[in-house]
Amino acid sequence: MSKGRLSDSALRSLISEVRGKATAAVPPAPEPRSYDTAFDTLPGYETLRMQRAAADLLGIPSPFFRTHEQRAGAVSRIAGREVINFASYDYLGLNSHPAVAAAAKAAVDEFGTSVSASRLVAGERPFHAALERRLAEVHGVEDAIAFVSGHATNVSAIGQITGPADLILHDGLIHSSVITGAQLSGAQRRSFPHNDLDTLESILTAERDRWQRVLIVVESLYSMDGDTIDLPRLVAIKQRFGAWLMVDEAHGLGVLGPTGRGIAEASGIDPRQVDIWMGTMSKTLASCGGYIAGPSALVDYLKLTASGFVYSVGMPAPATMAALTALELLIADTDGRVARLQANSRYFLERARAAGLDTGLAQGHAIIPIILGDSLQAVLLSNRLLERGVNVSPIVHPAVPEKSARLRCFVTADHTREQIDRAVAVIAEERQQLLREAPVAKRLSAAARG
Repeated sequence: MSKGRLSDSALRSLISEVRGKATAAVPPAPEPRSYDTAFDTLPGYETLRMQRAAADLLGIPSPFFRTHEQRAGAVSRIAGREVINFASYDYLGLNSHPAVAAAAKAAVDEFGTSVSASRLVAGERPFHAALERRLAEVHGVEDAIAFVSGHATNVSAIGQITGPADLILHDGLIHSSVITGAQLSGAQRRSFPHNDLDTLESILTAERDRWQRVLIVVESLYSMDGDTIDLPRLVAIKQRFGAWLMVDEAHGLGVLGPTGRGIAEASGIDPRQVDIWMGTMSKTLASCGGYIAGPSALVDYLKLTASGFVYSVGMPAPATMAALTALELLIADTDGRVARLQANSRYFLERARAAGLDTGLAQGHAIIPIILGDSLQAVLLSNRLLERGVNVSPIVHPAVPEKSARLRCFVTADHTREQIDRAVAVIAEERQQLLREAPVAKRLSAAARG
């Protein structure tokens, strides 16, 4: 070996040693990570699957997604049979009114079936402004904005007008869209027990000064319980504490008040004392969509910023004209539909109570719950009623607490006294039969829960 140079064997030995150290320094490759990409790993899916399997095993048909084979009003047709229907929000029966259908058909001929895009992008149509103008007039306020979805109306409006520096206070039984909007806003959210305005005042006394803005959100007529709010006191509270008051009239329009104009008319309150009116077009107005009515500054702001309006398609012509025509029929009410609905609602409630049924908080305003207290019994009773020609939907956990599972009956202006008598009698008979079978029902309930 010459001076300063490794022999071939020494060089090979050195290279081998370096390679060995390098190999030893490299950690072993990690095991491939497992990712959840199957949809059946979503939270709650396994519980749903087990519930369906238990129902199938016990031979209990699902009471949900029943197919109506005709226009669903006071009567409908399910599985080829005509049934008395108490599962539709068509409070004034306007979904079958010939003028509403004619307006929708004419709108298709003139404007087509879609406005293609957001009104901000695709431009306005005259029917949008006409509907919004009439909605504002009915509510006695400056302006209104129509959204293509009732759920998106609450989400978008609440999510846009409140933020992290604000507090949202809502009734404990408020619609889920309000909660979603509050979560989107980033505001602090707190609920108060249902219609407990003493607690609402206590929260405001302790919390108001900590927040830039406070929004109080309630429903005029609660869709699960059929009871109303104390609007005069709510207005006094919001004025005392410098808060906004938002009233969801989804179920109140066409139902409450001598002419069906809602909770303000029923309470004798100037509607301008409420900051934000929210409503939907899918109940009394026989269409789809939602709206916000109130001060023009609020409406202008939402038209340029609310995501559910700016980034969503405008209401199509047939839906808009159906809602507008139904609204005109409500305003005119030449055939006394509002009075018939109110009389039918009171009659249903009276007959149900006389039959010993638990109607909860219902006050006789179109929505009459029959409290059963067990989800499985609610499903069983709904299925038995359908077999006897009465369609009523069950409301079960988690939509309501397990101990307050119920049937929920929607009364309309088109129901007859005979239909109401028949429905109440069948509900009472089948309810008594379930009570006699209570031990079996408990075993079934335990099996269904796994």
